[in-house]
Amino acid sequence: MSEYVTQETFDKMKEELQKMKSIDRPAASKAIAEAREKGDLKENAEYDSAKDAQGLLEAKIKQLEGIIATAKIVSTDTIDTSRVRILTKVTITNMATKKSFTYQIVGEKEADLKSGKISSSSPIGMGLIGKQKGEVAEIIAPNGVLKFKVEDISI
Repeated sequence: MSEYVTQETFDKMKEELQKMKSIDRPAASKAIAEAREKGDLKENAEYDSAKDAQGLLEAKIKQLEGIIATAKIVSTDTIDTSRVRILTKVTITNMATKKSFTYQIVGEKEADLKSGKISSSSPIGMGLIGKQKGEVAEIIAPNGVLKFKVEDISI
């Protein structure tokens, strides 16, 4: 599945991947070599730990390479605000509590609830995608069905 990201996030992911390959990978290899020099590998916890760390690093590299390869870069310049979409900011009102919230719908990599950014693949994000101003989104949550009215859509 493709990850929707902004150009800024895409560039950060590429920088992170480059750092992992050029700095972290050689450091992991060096740690394994140093641990190997300390004797019997069967009883060498430092060696086992270094190998485990290298395995985790390689898994992260592979995962990030996959995300970058399939990422779809979206720009706010081309977004239609007639419906809730990726990168739109949507103001919603909880029909039960009458509280209003404004969220920006983003890809998983950029989601940060404290910053008001929710993932398009989260239950609320999926429930809001495609809705128009004035429509009510019904979102199934563990404590029942939540209803949110779309008050405004902007960039």
